[in-house]
Amino acid sequence: MQLRIPGPTPLPPQVIEAMNRQMINHRGKEFGEIIRQITGRLQTLFQTRNDIFLLTASGTGGMEAAVVNTLSPGDPVLAISCGFFGDRFSDIARAYGAEVTMLNFEWGKPADPDTLRQALKQNSRYKAVMVVHNETSTGVANNLAAIAPVVREFDKLLLVDAVSSMGAVDLPVDKLGLDVVASASQKAWMSPPGLAMVSLSPRAWKAQSQAKMPRCYLDLAEARKFYEKNQTPWTPAVGTAYGLAAALELMIAEGLPGIAARHEKIAKKARDGVKALGLSLFPDEKCASVTVTAVKAPDGVDVKKLLQTMLTEYGIELAGGQQKLEGKIFRIGHLGWVSEKEMDDVIQALAKCLPKVGYTKQNPVSK
Repeated sequence: MQLRIPGPTPLPPQVIEAMNRQMINHRGKEFGEIIRQITGRLQTLFQTRNDIFLLTASGTGGMEAAVVNTLSPGDPVLAISCGFFGDRFSDIARAYGAEVTMLNFEWGKPADPDTLRQALKQNSRYKAVMVVHNETSTGVANNLAAIAPVVREFDKLLLVDAVSSMGAVDLPVDKLGLDVVASASQKAWMSPPGLAMVSLSPRAWKAQSQAKMPRCYLDLAEARKFYEKNQTPWTPAVGTAYGLAAALELMIAEGLPGIAARHEKIAKKARDGVKALGLSLFPDEKCASVTVTAVKAPDGVDVKKLLQTMLTEYGIELAGGQQKLEGKIFRIGHLGWVSEKEMDDVIQALAKCLPKVGYTKQNPVSK
């Protein structure tokens, strides 16, 4: 079976083999060396000198850590949202008592830096801006290179969900001045679910020292104490750490430029392939994600039937739409351990499958 959803993603054989190891003492020297090596390699791929911590959590746990370690109840924050996960980020902040103002953009459209600038001009009280870099629900990539300078212009904290982008794209944390960045093992990192990674800038640490939101398990000040001796404060997902260590070895060998170029090529192949079938992309191609391609469902095609047929007859699992996009789009994940040949296989299978679920080829809609 070929798993082509936005996550979890397939595992390289080296990662599977690494995870077959016996458990070891998570407070011992051997695991301490694994933590030290993982952290150093993550800093290389995050392109940062900032502290990075491993949390035994999902990507949402990393997003929650970003919120509770920098904000206090009642803090005004501006939450950029153009999809399901932008809404989730805001929901987390709201759950802990932040005063959240939504800056909503149409699903399928990216955040506009000029609109953001106007929002920050209108309210100087915002302590932080929250944004999802890669919105997998819509296949849209927000332009952080344009957004980050606007946030810096107004001297606000910038909290970034890079769960489905970091490790697949060139996202230089220090160069862009990103204060908190969260990602997760089951996406581009070619590892199983179970570990979130969170980086904090010096500005974020200053905020952390003053933040009053309740935290215990996700307290990164506590994590920093333990990282001084290459440990985690709580029992980590040891087996997933084995896998992540092996995946990072592969990624460092490929190099970030090679990783980014591979993802760009495969994303282009996916987009060109679906357009050649007469299908239309959901977002404008100028803002299309390089880790997931969202495709409009053709008229008369039942998306659930399409997904089921692709799985049962061709062994390829794709994803449907979420919330208000359910039944309106389907999504092809292409992040992490994925090759151009596998994307060719997906497009070829779609070409065979679509007529079986009532699709008649149309002329592709130009963007």
